[in-house]
Amino acid sequence: MILVVGATGLLGSEICRRLAARNHQIRALVRTTSAPGRLEAVRACGAELVTGDLKDSGSLKAAVRGATAIISTASSTLSRQPGDGIETVDLRGQLNLVEAARAAGVSRFIFVSFRNAADVQYPLTVAKRKIEQAIPDLPHYTIIQASWFMEVWLSPALGFDHPNARARIYGAGHNKISWISFPNVAEFCVASVENPAAERKIIEIGGPEPLSPLEVVRIFEEQSGRQFQVEHVPEETLRAQMESAADSLPKSFAGLMLQYARGDSIDMGPVLKQFPIPLTSVRDYARRILGAQAASA
Repeated sequence: MILVVGATGLLGSEICRRLAARNHQIRALVRTTSAPGRLEAVRACGAELVTGDLKDSGSLKAAVRGATAIISTASSTLSRQPGDGIETVDLRGQLNLVEAARAAGVSRFIFVSFRNAADVQYPLTVAKRKIEQAIPDLPHYTIIQASWFMEVWLSPALGFDHPNARARIYGAGHNKISWISFPNVAEFCVASVENPAAERKIIEIGGPEPLSPLEVVRIFEEQSGRQFQVEHVPEETLRAQMESAADSLPKSFAGLMLQYARGDSIDMGPVLKQFPIPLTSVRDYARRILGAQAASA
């Protein structure tokens, strides 16, 4: 039985679909406030739903009971609900989960984290690293440090407004990033359940080709046949936002944007020798979403 924590989120729901395709037994930790449509999507994978909350350590006992592995993708960054925050979910909540796993004798823990190649410190990085430091006490673990999700960072929600041919670029836009597609991250998580190469490892993952944000804009221009209007947010502005933010979530988003500005390039060759997973390129992503846009117009 594999417990997926964050199962109703973007990444967690994809992990559930892929586990189901491999005939794994799935248990999904869900909250009473989870959207009905997302609950139904997880239930459709054949998952057993168990109600609980990372902030409530008592509720995790039933969730972890009988589980042989845990895959945790949960974070307050994209699906914040009342009471959620970096400290309550990404730090103390995840520590509650690690402790529950240890107490229940769960043999394998797979934790989705992210890279911080630029070494910018903010509340989310502090939380992620503390969980990474706690996990090696468990018998078997894998830490997935992913680069930037293209479906998130190359979307209108964060300023990459491809439907309107506008792009907000953090920093000068010249530093390369190994943009990765979230289904590829899901595949690495599922592979880590089965592949001995994932045993007690930190696996750093990105897409097939590091590209600067300005190179990404050019790809979208080529695919759409439209010239993009580009807006730059200087690094000095991002640092000022990070330092002045009173709440840990806006402080962390400013830190993430500053980290993006500094780039994150990964050579995936060595990883792909052990995990031969086909990777989605930015061009593939642009072609798909622009095609979907055109079809719905």
